[in-house]
Amino acid sequence: MKIFEILNFHRELLNRLYTSGVRLEDTRYIDLYADYSRMLADGEKVSYIVVLLAEKYAVSERKVYSLIKRFQNDCIPRVV
Repeated sequence: MKIFEILNFHRELLNRLYTSGVRLEDTRYIDLYADYSRMLADGEKVSYIVVLLAEKYAVSERKVYSLIKRFQNDCIPRVV
């Protein structure tokens, strides 16, 4: 299957995600945020969680904080 065919098949969903403010690269960090949520619910401190996740997912601590903030935001429709 070609990239065009996948994009064309999922065009409506992709457009809705885009207009809601979702970035395609965010899918790489779904597990990171799930780990964050679980650890936070277990009572771990945010700074401790961030250090562990940065190491586990090989990203900077700043990136982890940025992802947490972005994933907690409400979807805001964009004007296309």
